[in-house]
Amino acid sequence: MKQLFYLLLFSFCLSANILAQNQATLQGKVTEAKSGDDAINAYVKLSKNGIIKATVATDFEGNYSVNVDPGTYNVEVNYVGMATQSIRGVVLNGGVITKLDVKLEENSQILDAVVIREYKVPMVQSDNTTSGSTMTFEQITNAPTRNVNALKGRKSARAKRQKGDSQTKGTRREGTMYIVDGVRVQASGALPPPSELKSIGFFKRKKKENVVKPEPEHNDEAYHHFQENSFLPTNKNPLSTFSIDVDRASYANVRRFINAGQKPPADAVRIEELINYFDYQYDTPKNDEPIAIHTELSSCPWNKELQLCSVALQAQKMEKSKLPASNLVFLIDVSGSMDEENKLPLVKQGFALLVKELRDEDRVSIVVYAGAAGLVLAPTYGKDKSTILAALDNLQAGGSTAGGQGIELAYKIATENFIQNGNNRVILATDGDFNVGISSADDLEKMIEEKRKSGVFLSILGFGMGNYKDDKLELLSNKGNGNYAYIDDLKEAKKTFVKEFGGTLHTLAKDVKLQIEFNPKYVNHYRLIGYENRLLADEDFNDDKKDAGEIGVGHTVTALYEIIPTGTQSDYVSTVDKLKYQKEELSKTATRSNDYATIKLRYKKPNGNKSQLIEKVLEQSPALFEKTSDNFKLAAAVAEFGILLRDSKYKGKANFDDVNIILGQITSQDKDNLRQDFIDLVKKNNDNLK
Repeated sequence: MKQLFYLLLFSFCLSANILAQNQATLQGKVTEAKSGDDAINAYVKLSKNGIIKATVATDFEGNYSVNVDPGTYNVEVNYVGMATQSIRGVVLNGGVITKLDVKLEENSQILDAVVIREYKVPMVQSDNTTSGSTMTFEQITNAPTRNVNALKGRKSARAKRQKGDSQTKGTRREGTMYIVDGVRVQASGALPPPSELKSIGFFKRKKKENVVKPEPEHNDEAYHHFQENSFLPTNKNPLSTFSIDVDRASYANVRRFINAGQKPPADAVRIEELINYFDYQYDTPKNDEPIAIHTELSSCPWNKELQLCSVALQAQKMEKSKLPASNLVFLIDVSGSMDEENKLPLVKQGFALLVKELRDEDRVSIVVYAGAAGLVLAPTYGKDKSTILAALDNLQAGGSTAGGQGIELAYKIATENFIQNGNNRVILATDGDFNVGISSADDLEKMIEEKRKSGVFLSILGFGMGNYKDDKLELLSNKGNGNYAYIDDLKEAKKTFVKEFGGTLHTLAKDVKLQIEFNPKYVNHYRLIGYENRLLADEDFNDDKKDAGEIGVGHTVTALYEIIPTGTQSDYVSTVDKLKYQKEELSKTATRSNDYATIKLRYKKPNGNKSQLIEKVLEQSPALFEKTSDNFKLAAAVAEFGILLRDSKYKGKANFDDVNIILGQITSQDKDNLRQDFIDLVKKNNDNLK
C-alpha cells in the first residue's frame, strides 16, 4: 500500500513538473514613461486569434506575472489616463520566462487610443539554458528560401539524411528541440512539413491593424439648473451670506468636455469649483486659529469700470503623521453602467493609490452595490495593504443600481466601527445613475441629511460620461458633510488621493459660513461670482442648526465679488427714483469709516455643535491689477474663463486671450503643472471654437 502511495506521489510530482515545463511565463513591469511612476492595477491582457486567454493586474509596484500555454500572443496593456499599448506577436516558450516591460505614454484626449508596436525577440531569455538561435518573422520573410529544412540549416551545422530531413551535428535526433509558433517540438529531427506550418501561421504575413476608435457618444447626463447671481444694491441687501464650498468636481468635468472637443453645458460650469481647483499660496493661520481670512481689492479685468474683491480662506496645515486615525468605508458602484474603462477600472486604480497612502492604524472596509448591496471586505488595517488591494482587484461590474441600499450599508459599517475623535468617512465612487430603491433626489437628500447626524462624513467621487448624474452627486455632497470631486483620469485620482490626502479625507472645520457686509459709502452694488447653490439667508449665519460646508486640512477657499463702486454708472443695474416718504442716508459709522467691508466667518470643530466666530475688516485701498498677488491674478483668470464658458450676461469685455495675458503675469512656481495644464486647456478650448 505504501509503495502504491509513493508511486502515485511520484506520478503526481512528475506530472506537475511536466506541466510546469510546458507552461510559458510572461513577466514584466508597467510604468508611466514621463514620470517613471509604477502603474498600479494596470491590466495586462494576452489574446490569441482574437480570443483573450489571460488577464492579470499589476501589483503595488507595477509588476505582473502570468502563466499561459506556449504560443504567440498579442499583449495589451490598459491603464486609465494612458494610451493603451498593444504589442503584437509576443512569442512565449514552454519552460521559459519571457520579460516584457512596458512604458505607457500619457493620453489626455481619447481614452480609447491605442499604440501598436511589434514584439522583438529578446537577445536573452530567462531560464533558457540550452544553446540555439531564433529566426524572426522578418528573417524568414527575407530569406532566399521557404524550405523549412533549408531554414533550419541556415541556423546550425546540420547533417543531411537520406529521406530529406536534417539533424543538428553532435546531437541525437531525439535531442533536437524546435519552437514553432511558441510550441516546443521535441523528438524527431524533422520539422513538420511546410503545409502544416502555414496552417498555424508560420508564413502568414501580419495584417496592419487599425487604431481602435471611440464608440459614438450618447448623452443622458444631468446637471442642476441654476441662474447666476445678479448685482444686488448694497442699501437694500447689506449682507451677503453663503456656505463655503471646497468641491472641485466641475473643473475636471469641464476639462473632460473640452478635451473631447465639446462645449460643456452651462450648468456644468460652477465657477467657484473652477476657482477652488487650484493651489493658492495664502499665509497659514496664526494665534492657533484653524482658518485664516485673506482679502484683496483691485479693478475687474473684464469690466474695467468695476472692481474685483477677493475673500479667501486658508485652512491650517498638518503633517500626515499627526492626522487622526481613519475609519474609511469605500462604497463602490459595481452596477452595469460602471462597466467601462473610465469607470470601475479607474475607480479601482484610484482607490489603490489611496490604499498606498494609508497608515498602519487606518482601517478600510469595502461595500459594493449593484442590484443589491454587500460587504466584500470587513474592516482591515492599513498595514495589510495586499488584502485590501486584492479585494479591490476582484470587483466586477454588472446589474442594476441600488445606490440607496449601498449608502445604508456603508453608513452602518462606518458607525459600527466608529473611532472617537477620528476620521470616520464613507467614500462613494459612482456615476450617480441610481435606479433601484431610493433613487429620487428628494429621497436621497432626506436619507443623507439623517445619516450625517451619525458623525460620519461623506466624500463623493464621480466617474464616467454619457449617463453621468452630476446633479445627484452634488446634492449628496452638499447634504452629507463632505466634498465632491470628478475623476476623469489617473492624474486626477493622484491629485485627489495622494497630493490632497489630508484635505480630501480629514475635515478641519464643518458648517463653515461666510457673511460679508459692504459699506455703501464705497459699494453701490455687488455680485458674488458662483456659489449659486450655496447661498444662505442672512439669519442662517447665526443659526448653528443650519448646515453649511466643510473645509479639510490645508484646503483653500476663494470667493470673488464684482463691485459697482458708489458713483459709478453701469448698464448692469437700472436706476430708481428717489423715495418720497423715507430717507436713504448713510450712518455716521459708514460715512466716517474707511472700511470697505467686514468679513465674518463661523465654523464648528469636526465633533462640535457650537460655532465660533472669526472677523476681519477690509479697508478701502484698491491696488492696480498689475500689483496684485499671484493668488488674485490666478483666481481672476479662472473666473473670467468660467464666465466665458457660461456665456454670462455679465461677461463684459471678457475674452480668452485676456485669460492667457493674466496667466502670463504670474511668476510664482507652478506646482504640479496645474497652471500650465490650465493654459493648455484654454488653448484647446480656443482651438475647438475655430
